[in-house]
Amino acid sequence: MTSPPVLRTAPEYPEHLRPDFVQKVQRPQPLAKASQLAFLMFDKPDLARAERFWQDFGLITVSRTHDRLVMRATGSAPAVLVAHRARRSRYVGAAFVVPEHVPLADLARQIGAQPVPPDAVPGGGRAVSLRDPDGHAVWLIQGWGQLDPLPVRAPLTGQMNTLTQVSRVNATVRPPIEPAKVGRLGHVVLQTTDFQTMADWYMRVLGLIPTDVQYLPDGSPLLTFFRLDLGSTPADHHTLVIAGGLEPRYEHSAWEVEDLDALGQGQQVLRANGHRHMWGIGRHVLGSQLFDYWHDPDGLEFEHYTDGDVFTADHETRYVPFSPASIWAWGGDVPPTMFPKKGPALLWKVFRLWRSGRLNLGRLILSGQAIDRPARPWL
Repeated sequence: MTSPPVLRTAPEYPEHLRPDFVQKVQRPQPLAKASQLAFLMFDKPDLARAERFWQDFGLITVSRTHDRLVMRATGSAPAVLVAHRARRSRYVGAAFVVPEHVPLADLARQIGAQPVPPDAVPGGGRAVSLRDPDGHAVWLIQGWGQLDPLPVRAPLTGQMNTLTQVSRVNATVRPPIEPAKVGRLGHVVLQTTDFQTMADWYMRVLGLIPTDVQYLPDGSPLLTFFRLDLGSTPADHHTLVIAGGLEPRYEHSAWEVEDLDALGQGQQVLRANGHRHMWGIGRHVLGSQLFDYWHDPDGLEFEHYTDGDVFTADHETRYVPFSPASIWAWGGDVPPTMFPKKGPALLWKVFRLWRSGRLNLGRLILSGQAIDRPARPWL
């Protein structure tokens, strides 16, 4: 007779209690402290096709010309996504708002940033552009405009009847069948071949705080969830995630919707309109979000989420062993597309990275062993 599976949550160590062998993520002195992830930038070969997906996903078109598409959410940000026509689909970069008291011109000179033409910033304002260590564009914006928020339905979570609390009497739940209205842009996840350099750069330039650090068996960090430093104002568990990997690339972005019913009805609409589902619905462990992942027509990944954690700046960094099991608490098994596909192409990529000195084979083996370990053997 087989033994029943052991179900347990991975340990989470506050920084002051982390095991001795686990390396602390050192925070450099920040040059500025970003206050908002403003919008993401993409290149797309077919703006009309991209627009159809993003509209079904719950974004709202602000403007579309032959060469540029600007989209907003229901919140007050004048844009959450900007796409330009190009020969291939790719993630270009992200724009962040920095407070008005930051001397943007001095900062631009210090870090080698270039001014952005005013008409290129949707919503107006002043901006400079620089490149992160992997070549992604990072815009720093001041004086950004704001729009009136668009109406959204009231959340249905307050009407839930539970075993111990009955909130809904003589009433029903009938969420509208419509795209999940995206309220705002939540976070972006980037993979890199040089975790330490990328993490140091973003902490130094944007003042990000590591919320959760996932480490390998040798104690070295592999993946970190970073949040904005908003002082006593609660900030999302993560606005940027940096993960060690075999190539510098965009992994996915996440967009907040109203509640679980919006997540579910949004999935129905996307399925009915022929879009390709990736993963969900489930609940993450780190960040706690309820999630649902989708592929856009070009294969890029976009996540709906709701019910995420928020923390003030004084919340202590946690350290967690890296494992696919720690990615989600419940739901379907993590899809294999989230990890490198094994085969000759992967071996060639590993060889080129090793030959160029950009790959630590020991770290690769440790991360590969963790990924190969079934997260939920019974699924």
